[in-house]
Amino acid sequence: MTAAAPLLRTARFAQLTPFEVYALCRLRVDVFVVEQQCPYPELDGRDVEPATVHLWFDDDGAVAATIRVLDDGDTRAIGRVATAATHRGRGLAAELIRAGIDLCDGHPITLGAQAHLEGWYERFGFRRSGPGYVEDGIPHVPMRRAATP
Repeated sequence: MTAAAPLLRTARFAQLTPFEVYALCRLRVDVFVVEQQCPYPELDGRDVEPATVHLWFDDDGAVAATIRVLDDGDTRAIGRVATAATHRGRGLAAELIRAGIDLCDGHPITLGAQAHLEGWYERFGFRRSGPGYVEDGIPHVPMRRAATP
């Protein structure tokens, strides 16, 4: 018998259970603080905004990968892209990005990509939109994807 594939889930913050909130936050801490040694990952409070949509792959109760989509008025923003070390190399983040793009309903999309992943995001139609910057000690580049009908 083979294990079931992780299940794609989406929810606004108010729809998340306390266990899901914890699991999403735990994965971010594991990836950004533990692995990438960010001294203080940015806490912006945008997770709880009513229009924010969280997307993640649930693997038998564990979060395998996650992103969030923010409503910035005329644009949308994708961020907090994280994949558990045990689930990398399966294309989960790519599936989440595609699902996030679909949720953006024809709006332009922005994101802050870690500089070494610029080419990866280009595969989805994102292009550098300004000078690089450092966030939490990690080089980033701003990127934008034009609206698609």
